[in-house]
Amino acid sequence: MTFSLGIVGAGQFAGVFAKLFAAHPGIDRVYVTDVIAERAEALVDRLGLEGTHADFEALLASDVDAVALFTQRWTHGPLVVQALKAGKHVYSAVPMAVSEEEIAAIIEAVKETGLTYMMGETSQYNPATVYARARHAAGDFGRIIYAEGDYVHDMDLGFYDAYKYSGGEGWKQTASYPPMLYPTHSVGGVLGAIGGRATSVSCIGVKDQRGDGVFDKSVSMFDNDFSNATALFELEGGGSMRINEMRRVGYPSHLRESRFRYFGTEASFEQLAEVSVWQDKEAVTDVSSQLATGATVGDNDAALADVAPALRDAFASGMAEVHDASRLPEEFVGLPNGHEGSHHFLVDDFVTAVNSGALPPVNAWVAARYTLPGIAAHASALRGGERLPVADFGDPVVPQRPAASRG
Repeated sequence: MTFSLGIVGAGQFAGVFAKLFAAHPGIDRVYVTDVIAERAEALVDRLGLEGTHADFEALLASDVDAVALFTQRWTHGPLVVQALKAGKHVYSAVPMAVSEEEIAAIIEAVKETGLTYMMGETSQYNPATVYARARHAAGDFGRIIYAEGDYVHDMDLGFYDAYKYSGGEGWKQTASYPPMLYPTHSVGGVLGAIGGRATSVSCIGVKDQRGDGVFDKSVSMFDNDFSNATALFELEGGGSMRINEMRRVGYPSHLRESRFRYFGTEASFEQLAEVSVWQDKEAVTDVSSQLATGATVGDNDAALADVAPALRDAFASGMAEVHDASRLPEEFVGLPNGHEGSHHFLVDDFVTAVNSGALPPVNAWVAARYTLPGIAAHASALRGGERLPVADFGDPVVPQRPAASRG
């Protein structure tokens, strides 16, 4: 079976994914819409896609079967619900939403419609997550008692340019987006490996001191002045998870912007920028080569033309030894990848889920468990680190899809 897809938002991220969606044998047509029509038209022309739609409402009124949202990060929740209620399957860039209420609405819409929803969390296929997931499944860690996830990406390394590109003249208002409301690259790499959920949190926010109008409450549309935040979570069944979301940090995020550590009763695994080690009670084993990735496109590739130079490494990195490329369609061989080999797997997860009716790995319930911890953590930081509960919507449920919506 095949289906048609409409891409919403033709910015820096969408262009990389559009090529993969168009190449997947499970998709037969790809359309694009963007609030800046010229960007949509340019993407269609560059990749030879089916065409454009005037706006989001026109796309939803069309006969496309699914949409892929690559809009501003605080817009996803309402757009997802609108698309589901219009009868479209939804792939959404991260985060899932910015409030518990928006997440509840998405899950309710998935239940009501029976349609596929998936959040495209790149850390689900970060080589460290893949490696730790396999070792955890084999029982090699013993009981995991503590884990860490860091998203360490300094604003100076590409984010200023990215916000200027997407935010126009008012870009400083949106560049102040609270770090903990974008937690899935860190939380997803921990829970994506060990499963389960966070149950409570205490978080400390660090107020920015740059003084350039970013992370300035008087400018911020989010009333936010935290540029860094650190949260300690209690995990269901015991154990804890520490999460760092840092936007002012002396770290080479172009080499690795997400990194993880897992400590069990029998063994542990730690990842740094360029070195990763497996450790048990007897020895330390360097596993860096199993997690290393290489570039799949050069810096001058047309797909990266609008991407800030400091961000291009993330948009070009390919698979590692730990990835199982054998499950992917042969049409992906030789195509650009990104975010440490995750792009190919994310696209295939969504297409497979839509065409089969099965739940994707990062379905609505899992996406909620990757997103809700950050929402609670930000609330905790605003209350001086007060310990707060983390909401949960239960375990994944396979929705009953209407027969007319299959593939």
